[in-house]
Amino acid sequence: VQLQAFGGGLVQAGGSLRLSCAASGRTASGYVMGWFRQAPGEEREFVAAIRWSAGTTFYADSVKGRFTISRDNAKNMVYLQMSSLKPEDTAVYYCAASSLRIIASMIRLPSSYVYWGQGTLVTVSS
Repeated sequence: VQLQAFGGGLVQAGGSLRLSCAASGRTASGYVMGWFRQAPGEEREFVAAIRWSAGTTFYADSVKGRFTISRDNAKNMVYLQMSSLKPEDTAVYYCAASSLRIIASMIRLPSSYVYWGQGTLVTVSS
């Protein structure tokens, strides 16, 4: 599975941005697609995830109510709609995919994901 994330950029605080992740290669209905982010000097942290087939979504508390993850099965695309952006949302955002089903308690762990995209930078100015 190859992943390519795009859509990052510079936006003012309070603005919106939509990230996209294109998945190619062998995908499976049991996959989980996730978005993570990493700010300079920080560890990679979970942002949101979606079960590929069921569409069940999961969010970090810090983005709940502001970010929405969605997928288009026909196009093999996953999206992260980000609204009410804050300067602390500034980071490189990565999309990731699992190779197996992941139980809910493991979905927020980077180690649960095998495939990673190259990352796209989101900068939120104050």
